[in-house]
Amino acid sequence: MKTESQLREEIVQVGRLMFDKGWIAANDGNLSIRLDDDRLLATPTGISKGMMRPEDLILCDLNGAKLCGSRECTSELAMHLTIYQLRPDVRSVVHAHPPVATGFAAAGRALDMALLPEVVICLGSIPLADYGLPGTPALTEGMLPYIPKYDAMLMANHGAVAYGEDILQAYHRMETVEHFARITLVAELLGGPKVLPRVEVQRLFEARSRYHVKSKNHLEPGAPMTAEDMPEPGEKIEMTRQQLLAIIDEALKVRGVF
Repeated sequence: MKTESQLREEIVQVGRLMFDKGWIAANDGNLSIRLDDDRLLATPTGISKGMMRPEDLILCDLNGAKLCGSRECTSELAMHLTIYQLRPDVRSVVHAHPPVATGFAAAGRALDMALLPEVVICLGSIPLADYGLPGTPALTEGMLPYIPKYDAMLMANHGAVAYGEDILQAYHRMETVEHFARITLVAELLGGPKVLPRVEVQRLFEARSRYHVKSKNHLEPGAPMTAEDMPEPGEKIEMTRQQLLAIIDEALKVRGVF
């Protein structure tokens, strides 16, 4: 079992990784590790996660009361506590604002298409939680339906959160979220993603045991979205420029413009 000193170092290292990757700016983001049934280590408010020292971290109880530390608790500590309460298997939580994933969150879009085998196996689907004012109980209200069933999610107009058995697993899940968001964006720019059929997605879920992947996530209708779940594309209409101008000209005449 790792010592508290070792866990403090891990939080500092992951904070620097997140900062170096551009997932957080200024004093954004927060990380925590649950030490035992009564205590957790967390990053404080008002500090760059790329410039922390182990002694900057604070020790809290699972009600959010600070036990020791010279700095103040983050206003988003309640989000971490809610995840720990609903997921006894979780020992670490990572919250960041990775740009592409956060772009999807700001556009009101989940990362829920079955595109990449690795993502289906590791995370299944990445839902979008409703917006809640940061630093208030509303922040976690939209997350409640998803915390028990998913290991990462987007937060509308805010960012993303991922969690796991240790801080490296939580970090790697966040890395997968951002990587998947980038690939999804490129696929859309190149004409649209080609989503896997349901039978292949089911096989990927069944393959988890071979890859020693443990997850509470299960295949559900639309999560992730398979080829059968995707809406039918609208009928494509093609015409020449001359035909388009003729239609516009006729429409203007009907409206009495000319």
